[in-house]
Amino acid sequence: MRLYLINPNNPLVSLANVKESRWNRYRVWKPLGLLVLAGLTPPEWEITVIDENVRTPDYAAMPRPDLVGITAFTSQAQRAYEVADEFRARGVKVVMGGIHATMCSREASEHVDAVVTGEGEGVWADVLSDAAGGRLGKLYAGGHVDMATIPPARHDLLSTGYAFGSIQTTRGCPLDCSFCSVSAFNGHRYRHRPIDAVIAEMRSIREKWVLVVDDNLIGISAAHLERAKALFRAMIVADLGKKWICQVTINMADDEELLDLAAQAGCRGAFIGFESPTPEGLAEVGKKFNLLKGRNFRTSVRRIQRHNILVVGSFIMGLDTDEPGIGRRIAQAASRYGVDVLNALFLTPLPGTRLWNQMKTQNRIAANDFPADWRYYTLGFPTAHYKNFSWKAILKEMTSCEGRFYSTWGVLRRIVGNVLRGRRPILSLVSNLSYRKNARLIRESYKQLGIPNSQGGRGSSIDKIHNGLSRAAQAPDGQPHRRPLWRRKAEHCEPTKVTS
Repeated sequence: MRLYLINPNNPLVSLANVKESRWNRYRVWKPLGLLVLAGLTPPEWEITVIDENVRTPDYAAMPRPDLVGITAFTSQAQRAYEVADEFRARGVKVVMGGIHATMCSREASEHVDAVVTGEGEGVWADVLSDAAGGRLGKLYAGGHVDMATIPPARHDLLSTGYAFGSIQTTRGCPLDCSFCSVSAFNGHRYRHRPIDAVIAEMRSIREKWVLVVDDNLIGISAAHLERAKALFRAMIVADLGKKWICQVTINMADDEELLDLAAQAGCRGAFIGFESPTPEGLAEVGKKFNLLKGRNFRTSVRRIQRHNILVVGSFIMGLDTDEPGIGRRIAQAASRYGVDVLNALFLTPLPGTRLWNQMKTQNRIAANDFPADWRYYTLGFPTAHYKNFSWKAILKEMTSCEGRFYSTWGVLRRIVGNVLRGRRPILSLVSNLSYRKNARLIRESYKQLGIPNSQGGRGSSIDKIHNGLSRAAQAPDGQPHRRPLWRRKAEHCEPTKVTS
């Protein structure tokens, strides 16, 4: 039997056709969840994994499959439904899973034959068995799986087109930030795979660079940190020859032994969510972890960097506590902390989050023509009614933020600083230039936006604004914007899901 596993793109931020530019290889990563499901699929199924971020094929010209499985973040949902509708029109059964299908299962069920909610590994065998037997159900509820039962991902099924391999070693997050859906999807409990299984899978990854997609590789408790140290020691002993990038919390800087082991194990970059430059902003999003007494962010960042680990700092703008000038404040904070790369994002209410529930109750979700408007939920477009900003105003804040941080002088200062400190400057240079180019394209695009000066009423037309956004999604050469190397794929924390 023939199975297609498809990762849809989002045309607004499409990276399709990596062959157009060698740089695109550094801006995409493999759909790990699909590769894990492929590892759970019996040999009688002929598997083809399709990543539309690399290439969008002519599905009509391909052999007819017996089953299609689709995953999607919220920003990919509209395209996922288009693909599903196309196959169903040909009489092919379609199953959809992932974070969006979990949080919007009723909507998804209008476009597919079966919906998998939650972590899909525990029910995948049932899905395949029922599909083969002609009795595919409407809903399969996956729970939180035992991490020891997760098989190695089938990295061999996507062997070209990527500069980075990817792997997951933990799931779950106890922090429960208001904007993040990780806790709702993977739970609050920190779960981890057996270390020997992680090492074995690392060996199977052909790429020299690897993204460790865990939402927080090191955790926050003493037990979590000890587990991370044990993993790093095993990686050192295994002599894997890999360089890797991870997501962590700022407490990584508090443990010199942890930093030393991570560097020896191959860590070259750490993505850290600072979220807001103000205590009021941190309290609003629930990131109390960053409010620990005595925390000096600049000292913490420097401590990490001394181990030749680049620091990417992520900030959100559009909080209720943000005031005019927040773009400048974020850029200044990022420079003051000394981060190598700044990742600035718009506050975005994603389904399943406390922020979504709050804004929906307050009638503040502005981009609400679903499923069409899901494509704007990339964190790169404003989607809500912000308390202190019109859309035009918040776009200006983003332009100010990126323009300040990625100015010619700012980029040169960071690169020269890396050289003088004896740190490897190449990754920093690539990241900064990529972001700088993207910021320039976005500034050109914002000029085309037909956004009114005020928020407008609750009943104001979003279509006109969206038409402007759609035009703005095209670069001057008519090509979709390329996502910078370090920018999160679609949603806060969601890129780390390994689901159906």
